[in-house]
Amino acid sequence: MSVLLDTHVWIWWLTPGDRLPGRDRARLDELAARSEVHLSAISLWEAQMLHARRRIELPGGFAKWIAAASGPDVINLVPLDAEVIVALDELPGRFHGDPADRIIAATARCKGMPLATWDKSLRRLRSIEIWRA
Repeated sequence: MSVLLDTHVWIWWLTPGDRLPGRDRARLDELAARSEVHLSAISLWEAQMLHARRRIELPGGFAKWIAAASGPDVINLVPLDAEVIVALDELPGRFHGDPADRIIAATARCKGMPLATWDKSLRRLRSIEIWRA
């Protein structure tokens, strides 16, 4: 079962701390061992923005962390392509004003993957499946 991670879940999974429940972390580790964990490419940009605004501190520094955390041995990057843009156009107009979250939701929807997120707005969107560990 493949899963698409929201940016915060990806960061919580790959950094020390207890923001991600242990059960979720363990399940993601299992899925990653089978190459079933995916990330929208927009999450790379979103992580950089969080870092630039000093909203996150990444172990080993940004450049080292982002290279390791987005490597093919850790996660499968899903590109922003025409299929995602079409799915983006089909989201409700009033749904979530954050462009990155809209792209992540559209990616989950068009690629047919459940989304691992703690974002309340994304969890309320009925047109995407929410991942449960």
